[in-house]
Amino acid sequence: MIFSKKQRVFLILSFDVIAIMTCYLFAIWLRFDFSLIEVMTYKYGLMKVIPIAVIMHLLCYKIFNIDLSLWRYISIEEAIRVCLTVIIANLSVRILISFIEPNVIPVSIYYIAMILIICCMLGVRIMYRYLRLVSKTSRETNSETVNAIIIGAGDAGNILVKELLNNNAYNCKVLGYLDDSIYKKNRLINGLKVYGSIDELNYYRSRLKIEVAFIAIPSATPIEIKKIVEACKEINLNCKIMGIAEVGNNVTNIVREISIEDLLGRGQISLDSSEIAQYIGDKTIMVTGGGGSIGSELCRQMLQFKPKRLICFDIYENNLYNLQQELIIKNRASHGYDNTEIIYLVGSVRDKVRLNDVLSKYKPDVLFHAAAHKHVPLMEDSPLEAIKNNVFGTNNTLNCCIANGVEKFILISTDKAVNPTNIMGATKRMCELIIQSKKNNGVTKIGAVRFGNVLGSNGSVIPLFQQQIKSGGPVCVTDADITRYFMTIPEASQLVLQAGAYAENGDIYVLDMGEPVKILKLAQDLISLSGFIPYEEIDIEFTGLRPGEKMFEELSLGDEVRYKTNNELIYVNEPLDIDPLDIDSRIEVLKKIINENNEDELRIQIFKIIN
Repeated sequence: MIFSKKQRVFLILSFDVIAIMTCYLFAIWLRFDFSLIEVMTYKYGLMKVIPIAVIMHLLCYKIFNIDLSLWRYISIEEAIRVCLTVIIANLSVRILISFIEPNVIPVSIYYIAMILIICCMLGVRIMYRYLRLVSKTSRETNSETVNAIIIGAGDAGNILVKELLNNNAYNCKVLGYLDDSIYKKNRLINGLKVYGSIDELNYYRSRLKIEVAFIAIPSATPIEIKKIVEACKEINLNCKIMGIAEVGNNVTNIVREISIEDLLGRGQISLDSSEIAQYIGDKTIMVTGGGGSIGSELCRQMLQFKPKRLICFDIYENNLYNLQQELIIKNRASHGYDNTEIIYLVGSVRDKVRLNDVLSKYKPDVLFHAAAHKHVPLMEDSPLEAIKNNVFGTNNTLNCCIANGVEKFILISTDKAVNPTNIMGATKRMCELIIQSKKNNGVTKIGAVRFGNVLGSNGSVIPLFQQQIKSGGPVCVTDADITRYFMTIPEASQLVLQAGAYAENGDIYVLDMGEPVKILKLAQDLISLSGFIPYEEIDIEFTGLRPGEKMFEELSLGDEVRYKTNNELIYVNEPLDIDPLDIDSRIEVLKKIINENNEDELRIQIFKIIN
């Protein structure tokens, strides 16, 4: 039977009143060895005490919100709160009666009643929760539920089991835990057994007929998570993961599917917040390409360091608008952005007049230059636009920064700038040469940050593969042996901020991208994570390398001298000594070819110019 909220409140109130009255009557009966004659002797006193006891208890229940508690979620904390509330209520009754008529009933009655009321209040709640679990288990036996195992018998596993047991949305029956701790083996947690280690997953999967595994190990590294996921894949076991970050915000949505970030990301990045805060906190920061994948994440990450003003500058108004609305919503949700003035400006880095106007008006202290055309195949077909935006845009931005006294300029570069074989990579290499040529400008400190592909960015291979899988396949891979470096967008942005603290004299900072990933393996993982079997349910086709595409990327040139920084994930390449007049002359050559609209000559000259 389903009760309305008013009906439920009335029933709970009625139960509390009856329980308090009954406990006081039973207390005096117990006090006098179950003698009804003695009980009747104190009927006058009970008639005075019980109404006051009922009123005081209900008042304390209201004050301490005991009446609002959901019985299905009774916990140790809730039990302690119930005990303290009942104790306070009974002591209040005892004190109040002592002023009205001190000896109306024996003093011991108050304390016996107190113990009985605590037992009654907790007993009925625990019984209610137990009956719900029994009822749920009974329903599971008769419905199409799946048998589940929790991998990780720690605090997170304990939280997850409670959620799975109390929330019918998951439609699963938890059979127990697996954990590598030998001290937990064969122990019971929430009445469920810790069977054995994670390495025994295959054995217990067959023995217990497990159909889904939930990973609840927040301390596990991505390598450890990947190992568990691979073990599940080998035995065709569905696998999900507990999103610990979601527990505080939405306890009904703490389970999510395994993502490609879980397999490729490297978890928490170690940052020196004091170094970042020193050059960003209470400063005016500008981000070109602020609406793009990296630019927008830089803006999000930067806000936690409380800049005085953040200028998001982008030519694409839709991305800028989306970022604006996102940050407005977050600010309303008390994320603490209200101390930072956020300005959203539409403009192109090609337009030197617009850049000068913005820089002279807002006087940014630091500028992150993320604006660029980055799509390799598209830039192969539009080389003039690639050079106008990437080369001339970077040159414009840096010159405007120097002219307007900007303290620091950080260029977002790419691994495709190393020994480039495509137009996009060549333009980014030219950008690196430009900033190195102007390292001794005497006004602006300069640096570049070079890294590989970021997961989920605009135009990255991940969204493309996901779209192909959603359409039923095939997933198109250029070559079976092609590899790329990958990093998550938050990882890359955090390390860019850290590298920005080091930027001084045209140094190129190289992010540790980990091991290169085979794109074929990436495609297979994405198909599996989407619930399909590679080559059987979703096919994989090889389409051949696209124009300008390399089999593998590099992070450093052979003649670059590389050193470690204070952060183990950031290396620095010493800047080359480049004559600024020489770079200016190379830019003039490119301008002349573009004015002639000669794409073929441009393709030849851009590679000559960067070597």
